[in-house]
Amino acid sequence: MNYWLLKSEPETFSWDELCRRGRDMWDGVRNYQAANNLRAMRVGDRAFFYHSVHEKRIVGIAEVVREAYPDPTDASGRFVVVDVVPLAPLPQPVTLQQVKDDPRLGHLALVRQGRLSVMPVDAGAWGVICGMGKHLKSA
Repeated sequence: MNYWLLKSEPETFSWDELCRRGRDMWDGVRNYQAANNLRAMRVGDRAFFYHSVHEKRIVGIAEVVREAYPDPTDASGRFVVVDVVPLAPLPQPVTLQQVKDDPRLGHLALVRQGRLSVMPVDAGAWGVICGMGKHLKSA
């Protein structure tokens, strides 16, 4: 299993909206590095759901349930989507500042590439963040 972080502006698509829908595609990604990360996702992979812009915090955990397929919102045909389902909210959301303040997490793209919307998270960092968020099941 691999781990990821998916960023969304909560005014556009929020954790609560994913929970209401139960399953949705992660669409609209137009950065090639982020799109390549979507292509690397496999069914069963886990992803932190991150509210960007004003909140800047990890609020939930989702699971990939369908691997990359063409993004229906992309007329060029170059970009892809994956389908995700919500697994659990983080009992205590983890802020970007908390991530930046923890030296164990300084290597993450969330800290080093702030504008990247889909990024990998290594297993060690996944466990650290789950602990910070009081999520007892790290997998």
